[in-house]
Amino acid sequence: MSIVLTPFARTRLFPREPRGNTIQDCTPAEFEQRVNEEAPLRVLEGYAAFCRLHVHRNWTSTRCLTVPITATNRHRLRSAYEARSKQELPVLVRWFEGIEAPVADFLVVILYDRAQLARERTPIDADWGIVGCLYTAEPDEIPMAPITMMRNALGVDEGGSGVPLDRDAYLRSVEFWESNANWRP
Repeated sequence: MSIVLTPFARTRLFPREPRGNTIQDCTPAEFEQRVNEEAPLRVLEGYAAFCRLHVHRNWTSTRCLTVPITATNRHRLRSAYEARSKQELPVLVRWFEGIEAPVADFLVVILYDRAQLARERTPIDADWGIVGCLYTAEPDEIPMAPITMMRNALGVDEGGSGVPLDRDAYLRSVEFWESNANWRP
């Protein structure tokens, strides 16, 4: 099985100007090599048949993706309308400022198969393409953000995957994201 970083994941996980809330201590090539050579601790089913998640022990100083919202940090939440790329419509997002998450214990690599990436106009020369990575304290998936589920349901033309909205998964996502938020340095 071969795995490559997609351009979408490369710019989000390894931005030109490194940030404290992205993957640390390795290059995109080193990351790609590691996930190809090291067997994952666990393989999780994704939200659709074309998606898998490979759980790896964190070998970097990458910090957890999310922080629980508490009475003592709620005042640090910020929000804005942002797009992940120039092709996508801006959506409302929120994050913490002035908070640093603990170092993650696990990297959960999100993979799409070659056929799905071709449908999304991102052909790859591998079996699987990395579309994202979750940095977590537990060897489990963080629920997809509600807005990402909606974007996926909108289809490929709007930056999604074309997978219909699953109401139960959406409600579980809302429950998680009501009490957790991403952070930015």
